[in-house]
Amino acid sequence: MKTCLLIVAFVFVNAFAYSQKTRLDKVIDSCITTRNFNGVVLIAKNGKVDYLKYTGLANRHYDIKFSPKTRFQIFSITKAFTAVLIMQLYEAGKLNLDSTISTYYPEYRGEAAHKATIRNLLTYSSGRDLKEMDLNFIHEAYDQNLWPVDSFINRYCSEKLIDTPGTKFNYSNGDYILLGRIIEKIYKKPFEDVLREKIINPLKLANTNYLHHQDIVANLNEGYQNKGEYVDSLIMPTLHYMDNHFSAGAMYSDAHDLLTFDQAIFNHTLLKKSTVDLMLTAYPKLGDVAFGFWVYPLKIGKTNTLFAERQGGGYGNESNWVHLIDKGVTLIILSNTETVNLNKMRLDVLAAYLDNK
Repeated sequence: MKTCLLIVAFVFVNAFAYSQKTRLDKVIDSCITTRNFNGVVLIAKNGKVDYLKYTGLANRHYDIKFSPKTRFQIFSITKAFTAVLIMQLYEAGKLNLDSTISTYYPEYRGEAAHKATIRNLLTYSSGRDLKEMDLNFIHEAYDQNLWPVDSFINRYCSEKLIDTPGTKFNYSNGDYILLGRIIEKIYKKPFEDVLREKIINPLKLANTNYLHHQDIVANLNEGYQNKGEYVDSLIMPTLHYMDNHFSAGAMYSDAHDLLTFDQAIFNHTLLKKSTVDLMLTAYPKLGDVAFGFWVYPLKIGKTNTLFAERQGGGYGNESNWVHLIDKGVTLIILSNTETVNLNKMRLDVLAAYLDNK
C-alpha cells in the first residue's frame, strides 16, 4: 500500500511539473512564432534552475544556434555590476553616498560637481541636462567616435543642471559612467580591472567580462534590429563603439553567470545583508528606482510579490532580469532580436510559472 501511494505521488508530481512546463512552453512558443523571439529563458527557484530554453539563431551570417555556449551583450545590466562596486566601496568606508561628485572626481567640471551626490547618480536624479541621451547627439556619442572616458564625460556629461539634484528621475547612461569613473579614481585602476577583481573572478563568472569594440570573443552573439512592421525583417545595426558605454553598458554575460550574480546579491555573498537592503530600498518619488534596480510590489497573475528588475538593451540586443525577493524566484531573458516586448513577455512567463506553484 505504501509503495502504491509513493508511486501515485511520484506520478502526480511529475504530471504537475510536466503541465507547468507545457504552459511555460506555450507562452514562450507564442513569442517565438508571433514575435520572432530568439534567445534564452531561464527560471530558477532559490538559485536552482527550474526551467531553461534556448531558441533561434545567435549568428545569422553563419546559422549558429543559441546554446549554453552563447554569450550575450547585456548593455545596461552592466549598471547593476557598477552599483554593487559602489556599494562595496560604501561598505568598506571608502565612499559616502551623500558626498558630491567632486569629492572623488575633482576634475569633473559639470555644474553637478558640487551639488549632485553619489546617491543621486545611483538613482538617476543628478539633475544634469542629459546630452549623452539626446537623440541629436547619440550617434556622435556612441557610433561615430571612440572616446576616452574623460573626453566622453567632458563632452556629454558635463552640461548645466536642469533640475535640483535628487528631485526628479531622469534615466541616463551618464550618471553611471560618472560612477564608473569615481570607482577608477578611488581604486586608481581601470574600471574593468576592478570589475574582474571584485566580482567576476570571485564569483568565477567564466562567460562574463568587459567588452571593447575590437575584442574577439568566442561565442558572442550578434544583435539584430527590426526593419519595418514585420518581425522577421531583421537588419544588422550600424557600427558602434561598445567602449563608449563604459560602466553603464559595456559588458557581456550569459544566463547562468547572471544567475550566479543574482544569487551573490540576494544571498549577501558580495555585500552584507544591511548593505543589500540599502541598495534595494526603492525611492517611490523617483519611480521606485533603487540602486541598480527598480523595486516595487506587484501582482503577477494570482501572486502578490516584491519585484526587483533590471533591463538592458541596445543595437538589437535585449536583456531582462527579474528577482522576486519574497519568492526566491529569478527570471532571466536574453535576446538578440528586438521584436518582442520583454517587459510583457516576462510577466506572461512568470504568470505561467507562478500560478501553478
